[in-house]
Amino acid sequence: MITVEKVDTSSRIQVNRFIEVPFQFYKDCPQWVPPIRLDMAASLNKTKHPFFEHSDGDFFIAVRDGRAVGRIAVLENRRYNEYHGTRKSQFYYFECEENLETAMALFEKAYDWSQSRNLDSIMGPKGLGPLDGYGVLVEGFEHRQMMTMMNYNHPYLPQFLEKMGFEKEVDFISCYASTASFVMPERIHRIADRVQERGTLRVKKFATKRELVEWAPRIGQAYNKAFTQNWEYYPLTEREIDFVVGNIMTVANPRLIKIIIHGEDVVGFLFAFPDISAALQRSGGRLFPLGIFDLLIELRRTKWVAVNGTGILSEFQGRGGNALMYSEMEKTVRGFNFEHVDLTQVAETAEQMRSDLVNLGGKPYKNHRVYRKII
Repeated sequence: MITVEKVDTSSRIQVNRFIEVPFQFYKDCPQWVPPIRLDMAASLNKTKHPFFEHSDGDFFIAVRDGRAVGRIAVLENRRYNEYHGTRKSQFYYFECEENLETAMALFEKAYDWSQSRNLDSIMGPKGLGPLDGYGVLVEGFEHRQMMTMMNYNHPYLPQFLEKMGFEKEVDFISCYASTASFVMPERIHRIADRVQERGTLRVKKFATKRELVEWAPRIGQAYNKAFTQNWEYYPLTEREIDFVVGNIMTVANPRLIKIIIHGEDVVGFLFAFPDISAALQRSGGRLFPLGIFDLLIELRRTKWVAVNGTGILSEFQGRGGNALMYSEMEKTVRGFNFEHVDLTQVAETAEQMRSDLVNLGGKPYKNHRVYRKII
């Protein structure tokens, strides 16, 4: 018999039990990358995570004969619903054994939770913030997960969702490119050079993490303006921006992060991150006592880079902003010792961006699908 237990997020034992659930399902899977355990624990901390300052959520574990066999988080993002005029709940951290009954038990709890709050549909996977990664992997199972900003799962999970009546909401496509093939047309660089010569837009680069943190509020304001038409968007609070920046600092090389400035205003940004997947696999997601040193070595050693977060305000896209952003993207990718590029999770609704990446040599190789269901 399966029971579904609510996690007491004030209990370290119960939080750790929730974190440990997927390790049993992926212990022999070379493509899965364990999460940074401290980040996972932070997402369950309702007194400190900024999501819970404006929204609500609970975490559940499926138990069979005393053994945890699945988990799920159910969230009500009130700022998202207010912005989009919807009454949706979100699910995240969905993992379970290869047993449809277990999946159904978890989602029955999710439906009950949602309906008790007068929510009329559920979608996901969609987490607590923009770094959590969207969707269930439906294509590209042979490829390793890119850090923890993108989810990995066994093929049976999307099959379970579809058997339970879930339908596609939106796909997020990731593209692969080798650095050798990732070459912008010379015309793009000429436009970018002219834009900077005119002084209308300029590129700001960072040498230290401290300098990056100082610019974080302005970068957050640009994010809140750049993605207003995106499916996943909702306006982040100042505390959420600070929280995201804090998480980024763990894996950031400030030289890989650039912003585009008009006057003193940030109007565009380019985030790229060295892939630390191998280090996280070796440490099992633990940073301490020794994992952090291996991670720091991997930051310098890895041959993979993830471009995960590019945007330019719409009013500057036709004024050379796009050319400047793509020119800097090539310089970022090719200016370091990387060999492989992951252009991470571009929504299928962002048609121009997807077309640009394919034209620049990116080949779609992973697809993550967000599902929805009326309840």
